[in-house]
Amino acid sequence: MKKIGSFMAVIGILAVVMNYLDRVPTLLMWIYNWGDTVAWAIKIGLIVVGGALYFLSPKEEEEMQETAPTESKEE
Repeated sequence: MKKIGSFMAVIGILAVVMNYLDRVPTLLMWIYNWGDTVAWAIKIGLIVVGGALYFLSPKEEEEMQETAPTESKEE
C-alpha cells in the first residue's frame, strides 16, 4: 500500500506544481473537464488519500535470512 500511496501523492503534487507552470500531466488532463474547482479538489484529494495510504499502511516486514549457528571452539 505504501507504493500506491506514494504514487498517488507524487502525482497530486506533480499536478499542482505543473499547473503553476502551465503544463498538465496527460494522466490528469480529464480532471479539467469539470472546471478548476473540481480539478483542485481532485488534486488535493490525491495528495491527502495518497499520504494517508502511505503513512497508515502497516510496516513491511523484512525477510530474515536464516544462518547456521556458529560453533565456538573453546580449549
